[in-house]
Amino acid sequence: MANFDFDQAEGLRRMLAGPKPRIVTFLCATPEDDKGAMLVNLAASLSQAGNDVLVVDACQRDYGIASRLGVDRNPTLANVARQECGLNQVIRSVPQGFSVARLSRRGEWPTLAESRRLANTFEVLVKQTDIVMVDGELAEGEAFPVRAMESSEIVIQVGTSAESIKAGYALIKRLALHLGRRPFGLLVTGASEAAAKVVYDNMASAASKYLAVQLTSMGSVPADEYLHRAASLGRAVVDAFPLAGASVAFRRLAGRFSSSGAVR
Repeated sequence: MANFDFDQAEGLRRMLAGPKPRIVTFLCATPEDDKGAMLVNLAASLSQAGNDVLVVDACQRDYGIASRLGVDRNPTLANVARQECGLNQVIRSVPQGFSVARLSRRGEWPTLAESRRLANTFEVLVKQTDIVMVDGELAEGEAFPVRAMESSEIVIQVGTSAESIKAGYALIKRLALHLGRRPFGLLVTGASEAAAKVVYDNMASAASKYLAVQLTSMGSVPADEYLHRAASLGRAVVDAFPLAGASVAFRRLAGRFSSSGAVR
């Protein structure tokens, strides 16, 4: 059985142990609203801790963070790659304290040549910030839209339901088949620490036994009605309700990121 506490700390160190900028791609096996809430609040918590944070919406099918925050009409990195606008035009600061950019518009599948230019544009963008959080999904053919996402840290968000756990494991299996043997992070939301430990232990054991894949714990966030209240106010829970259980969890998670020494 994996050691939850050790793996959680070790996973966070690995996640941000390399040189800046750090790119962390988040994939989700929970409802869309859960993913958006997690990204907004984690990014806001990292920002409050003094980090320069950019969230890149790389979703083609799912409801991405740019749509959630109402900045989905801005030009995209694909527009920059086609020399239709400047890089500064795609970055939008949001009231929650971080910046957002979209990779491309829904249904916009670039050609091979455009994909190369898009990848170069993405690499230029990420060098301008401390940490880049990618709101990601697997595209057609089990591939990511830019190669940098494949080599980034990859974190899968799951809940405690059997459906979410099954979907999360299927996602890990797809990633392992496409990317080969490598570690992945697991973040459990809507769960107490005890429940998250059970989910992590079971998934880590199955992934190791049947896929030869190592999972590391990225932590957990409890279910909290204040998450929804903050979202209805257009604010992060750590700002609107700083004493809420979810706020404590997000600050703890952001603190672990920062204490790794790679995010300042």
